Amino acid sequence: MSYVRLVDVTKRFGAVTAVDRLNLSIAKGECFSLLGPSGCGKTTTLRMLAGFEDLDEGEIHVGERLLSSKKSGYYLPPEKRDFGMVFQAFAVWPHLSVYENVAFPLRIRKTPTPELAKRVNDALLHTNLLDMARRSPADLSGGGKQRVALARALAINPDVMLLDEPLSSLDPHLREEMRFEIKDLQRQYGFSIIYVTHDQAEAMALSDRILVMRLGVVQQVDTPLNVYTRPANKFVFSFIGLSNFLDVEGDGVNFVTSRGALPLPVAPPPELGRGRVCLAGRPSEIEFADTGLPGMVARKSFLGESIDYQIQVGEQNVRVQKGRHSRGPEQGENCHLRFTRPFWYPAE
Repeated sequence: MSYVRLVDVTKRFGAVTAVDRLNLSIAKGECFSLLGPSGCGKTTTLRMLAGFEDLDEGEIHVGERLLSSKKSGYYLPPEKRDFGMVFQAFAVWPHLSVYENVAFPLRIRKTPTPELAKRVNDALLHTNLLDMARRSPADLSGGGKQRVALARALAINPDVMLLDEPLSSLDPHLREEMRFEIKDLQRQYGFSIIYVTHDQAEAMALSDRILVMRLGVVQQVDTPLNVYTRPANKFVFSFIGLSNFLDVEGDGVNFVTSRGALPLPVAPPPELGRGRVCLAGRPSEIEFADTGLPGMVARKSFLGESIDYQIQVGEQNVRVQKGRHSRGPEQGENCHLRFTRPFWYPAE
């Protein structure tokens, strides 16, 4: 059952439409990510949810509450929406202790002292900060400061947590650690998460569902598995995970190059017709075979758990990744490629 609802939400900045008629339903307790490149409208959407930006069209509802409606001329200010919010910047106050940082929004709300102490201690306990309550945030690592920001958001007991690139300023190891901690906190508290990121791995690891945006327009809303394995279009395929695109010219059976035609191991679906089309494949879903699309190994790189190949096919390059124990051709050798899960798109 939907809990957060956006109905025909639109936001313009001058002649630019940042978010274009967005319709979205998010369930209570769901972790929902907005994913896309810079400038796609994901942060603008989050700011409209938070109340930092008003709508140009549409409505926003949470549960039975109307938060914003351009048609009705209604706008609930941010401080009355009772959302927990965590941003890319830690935004902790260095002159306040960890305890007082977490207590600050409750003091603003004039929460009675016994209830304030209980909420702050619970939030510190669940973020592993209870032993550091009297310390200065300056004594904490980046991950510790981000935990303070999370604890402060948890202390108000939100139904919805808005997270805008909260881990992007952390190093890779801390980012991975904090992903699991955020997911654990969601399970313990039961709030909904609306998470903005351009990091695919973050979105895949955390989300129940993902919305992929491009230039303010929804491209696909689905589970992480379906977004990866059943991309709605070429943009989603290119944005999620590593991808290869080969421009195929000819009859769909031969791949035309300046040096002649190369036989294709797969054929495009009939509905794409004849002529120029685009063959796409994941690097991990291309095999070396005895027969197939001929090429030459232009580069071979050891990446730890995998080996990364760049294969020159005609005038184009194909990236292939195999496990480090897999046998494959050496740099400079000829090879043949077989696409195990080919995707086809119209030529642009």
